[in-house]
Amino acid sequence: MIERFHTTERASKIVKHNGVVYLSGQVAEGDTVTEQTRDCLAKVDALLAEAGTDKEHLLQTTIWLADMADFAEMNLVWNDWVPTGFAPARACGEAKLAREILKVEILVIAAMP
Repeated sequence: MIERFHTTERASKIVKHNGVVYLSGQVAEGDTVTEQTRDCLAKVDALLAEAGTDKEHLLQTTIWLADMADFAEMNLVWNDWVPTGFAPARACGEAKLAREILKVEILVIAAMP
């Protein structure tokens, strides 16, 4: 069975299937990559909790940065957020994001406990 949460005509914020939780890309507004990354990860935390899991069950994460020059700044926030010993498989790349103000977008796949 596939469960979808917060579904619009374009996307669902959460999709659950066979014990795996898929989150849509999370973005946030803010003046800095640090602010946006913190806000994105707070949204991830909330969505994972709503789905019944948490960041200790991360499987894979994809991070898109508008500018790879922000990689180190984003990683400072990321490293504080990921629990020691629970780092997921991760990819990070540069992409033109949907709106000019956006500096980071984070996609997450997690397992159910």
